Amino acid sequence: MERPQGKIDIKKFLPHRPPVLLVTNMPFIDNESVITEFEISDDCIFVKDGFFSETGIIENAAQTSSAIVGQSYYDTDDYEGVSNNLIGYISAIKKAVIHQLPKVGDTLTSKAKLVSRYDSDDLSICTINCSSFRNDDLIVDCTMNFLIHEVR
Repeated sequence: MERPQGKIDIKKFLPHRPPVLLVTNMPFIDNESVITEFEISDDCIFVKDGFFSETGIIENAAQTSSAIVGQSYYDTDDYEGVSNNLIGYISAIKKAVIHQLPKVGDTLTSKAKLVSRYDSDDLSICTINCSSFRNDDLIVDCTMNFLIHEVR
């Protein structure tokens, strides 16, 4: 499913709400990859002593990654996120290497790519690689498994 770039408000497609929503912009998405951005603010619950925590870094990568498979459960012309209701879980963190902690005011750019996907009726199991950067500095490199399903 190809979605027109710049028309998708990720907040309408993720179940997360502030203060746990860790994606502020999604400049690119297609069937196998996504790029998101997150500006770290001092009121973020995952900030401690001016740094974005490891937990926040992994959660940002998970929210970024889940958009790839999650989008396939919505109608192509649904820009409001009303055509479905999903729940996603990290079923395994296969690899997570955190190279450094970004600071308040930094913007993370996260790039995720689908590795594998298995679909059944209303359930997807997938593996996704995600790397997050602050400018050119690698922050995290991770591989996670997800279980995503429709809630009826």
